[in-house]
Amino acid sequence: MANAQKINWDDWSRVMKKFITDYRIFAPLDYDIYMDYEPIDQENMGAIVYNKPKPTTPLKTFFLPVKENLTDEIEIEKPLMVMGIPSCDLAGLSILKEIYLDSQFTDPVFKKRLDNCVLIGTDCFSSQEHCHCTSYGIQPIPSENADLSLATLDNAVLLTPITEKGDRIMTEIHSFIDLVPASGEELNELKAKQTEVVSDLNHRNINLPDYQTTGQLMVQADEEVWRRYSQKCVSCGACTTICPTCTCFLLIDKPDFEKVRQLDACQYPGFERVAAGEDPLHSLTKRFRNRYFCKYVWKPQKFNAIACTGCGRCIEACIGKINKNEMFEELNSTVLSV
Repeated sequence: MANAQKINWDDWSRVMKKFITDYRIFAPLDYDIYMDYEPIDQENMGAIVYNKPKPTTPLKTFFLPVKENLTDEIEIEKPLMVMGIPSCDLAGLSILKEIYLDSQFTDPVFKKRLDNCVLIGTDCFSSQEHCHCTSYGIQPIPSENADLSLATLDNAVLLTPITEKGDRIMTEIHSFIDLVPASGEELNELKAKQTEVVSDLNHRNINLPDYQTTGQLMVQADEEVWRRYSQKCVSCGACTTICPTCTCFLLIDKPDFEKVRQLDACQYPGFERVAAGEDPLHSLTKRFRNRYFCKYVWKPQKFNAIACTGCGRCIEACIGKINKNEMFEELNSTVLSV
């Protein structure tokens, strides 16, 4: 934040027009009942929503489409720029990098898409009912996996470079716009907005256990808890497909040696079915439990990055109205009362 550069709104319009020429841009647009990433051109660039959580579509979709043919030749496309990314989605990118950029088994399709993309994160100046990023140690302020951080004030846009790619873009902007360092007063105004949101999130989720404690509670929970909360699950898979960190997939062999990767979900019946029809997760309760153990127990054993970033999308997308946070708070209160 200390090296934030200020751009007035008129000049920001000029910057956006230049971006539209150089990149395929996606940014959030508001449709009243939801907000989501949409392609941006000169006609709708004025409708971009800044500093508001959160797009319905998780960031992972730009790098891991629902279905793709992996044997097709990777085309060199115009660089992609994704704007308005909240910290919960940026944090989710960390575990995707660990999985798909593993030094021994790097996924070339994922890597190419990531290398060909500019990520612009934005501070959240408000929060939604189910947001709980701070409970898992994530601040609603971009600090990792973004190339630039963007925050808006009444009279200006503040841009802060985070990576070398971000520095190069700031140099490009400076070639036709006079960039001015943000003043101390402007930085204080931004800090006040950030502090207010963090305080609100911490207060609202005061009874929600942290990430590590949640994993411990999972192990201690008895079968009755899983059975009771899973009763409303309809196995639709919405919670996994909309999650910024879930990436299970099927690799389907097609004629002519084609291989199609298709998004899969551990909540689907038959997810673990193998030869002769054996299925360790045939029971709905076991499938339900499997999802949470994957996120809070097993993934932490294998990866450095966390597997839930507190975006709350799974709660919002659940047809059965299952609120995982209510379950975690119940488990936590039970332990505290013993």
